[in-house]
Amino acid sequence: MIRYEAAPDIERRLKRIIKKLNMSHIDPDRVKGVRSFGSKTKNVIARIHSLNKVMQLALGLDCHYVIEILAENYNRLTKEEQTKILIHELMHIPGNFGGGFRMHRDHVTRRNVEKMYKKFIGEE
Repeated sequence: MIRYEAAPDIERRLKRIIKKLNMSHIDPDRVKGVRSFGSKTKNVIARIHSLNKVMQLALGLDCHYVIEILAENYNRLTKEEQTKILIHELMHIPGNFGGGFRMHRDHVTRRNVEKMYKKFIGEE
């Protein structure tokens, strides 16, 4: 059975990345981190979830995004790889911050993640 817990440490890292990379379309107070334990998957390190338009309307809430870290897979990575994973997940958030996602096709690519990471560490 999968267990979930709040991940304030991940939220702090996300806020730092958002600020440092000037991702001004993202409201850092509406991006939450969750750590999950017990997933059987070996291929997934993190997932991004959103409160879609229907749920926003029904609940009377603004859009929120949640980045789920699969602890067993994420914790084995180096700090650098973890940061790249978080950048990758944040890149899925579209410019309108409306509950949708940007796909991998031309925006969320390994090359673009690498460019963003270099900018994050100050090499670009």
